[in-house]
Amino acid sequence: MTIATFGAGCFWHVEAAFSEVKGVLSTAVGYMGGDMKNPSYEDVCSDETGHAEVVQVEYDPKKVSYSSVLDIFWKIHDPTTLNRQGPDEGTQYRSVIFYHDEQQKKEAEKSKLVMQKKLGEKVVTSIVKAGMFYKAEEYHQKYFRKHGKTC
Repeated sequence: MTIATFGAGCFWHVEAAFSEVKGVLSTAVGYMGGDMKNPSYEDVCSDETGHAEVVQVEYDPKKVSYSSVLDIFWKIHDPTTLNRQGPDEGTQYRSVIFYHDEQQKKEAEKSKLVMQKKLGEKVVTSIVKAGMFYKAEEYHQKYFRKHGKTC
């Protein structure tokens, strides 16, 4: 099994999109990329911890490739808006790919260039080495499923 981690705005929507993908075994929402240990949702929303709201995706690379997972990431958000997705604004909503190994980094960089060319404008998505993943509070996990909502 392989892990991929993405920030693309509010993690509820991102988690729901990835949970529907054949080959994805599990998803978890949480926080990555900041300085505070064990941040809470309120800490992250203060825009002072440096964390992004992220989804950690565990998938079977025999059933879905990292390239396909990246394609989904690009489709579910606007990678040209800095620290904003729809009405959500702040660094916690930034577009970011956290890579877990050098192969993921190379594929992410290549896909970003392809997306930038396709869109014809600057893609602000950052590509950063994955750090500590802090799982969000239970009420955030599978939020749409728990509340009968869809993407």
